[in-house]
Amino acid sequence: MSTARRLQLYTLYERLWHWGQALGILALLLSGLAIRRPDLLPFVPFAAAVRVHDLLALLLISNAALGLFFYVTTGTVRQLLPEPRDFISLSVRQAHYYLRGIFRGEPHPLEKRAEARLNPLQRATYLLIMNVLLPLQVLTGLLMWAGTRWPWLTDAVGGAGLVALVHAMGAWAFASFIVAHAYLTTTGHKPTSSIKAMILGWEELPPESSEEIA
Repeated sequence: MSTARRLQLYTLYERLWHWGQALGILALLLSGLAIRRPDLLPFVPFAAAVRVHDLLALLLISNAALGLFFYVTTGTVRQLLPEPRDFISLSVRQAHYYLRGIFRGEPHPLEKRAEARLNPLQRATYLLIMNVLLPLQVLTGLLMWAGTRWPWLTDAVGGAGLVALVHAMGAWAFASFIVAHAYLTTTGHKPTSSIKAMILGWEELPPESSEEIA
């Protein structure tokens, strides 16, 4: 009788880094909401929200830098880089699965392997977040922090209002990504497969089935 197989996916550091970033981003979103819309969180003192937000941003940037160092030095960064070969066709297949196939019970279109944990759409999304969205949030956040001391900095790029608006839009983009990411974690072999993998490090696959990508 065949038994389920385990696929090792994430190291302990990767799992700790992932949950640290996730909790940090959620806390940043909440503290940012308390700053931008204090009427929605009246029980959070404004000054405290600002201090917590600044501290969380510093911790998040530091953790991101440590993660970058780990991914580059271990070669794991290749997991995040889209493969030029058949990128368009594979992305179309994956998009079709997300938009239609998943609701019709169709199998995952791509294999999941220890050396290829992410499908093309996931790779492109993470690359966009790490190289565009995160730097934009850091830059606008620094400008808002510095603008209270040296107003000419924000004036030089359109004013504090514009910088705050771009920062808020970036926060909404992060929030939207978290919601989509949480939903897509349920699209594995079982609804809890991907979440367990990020907690335990390995993913359990059914017997006599391909190792599919979520």
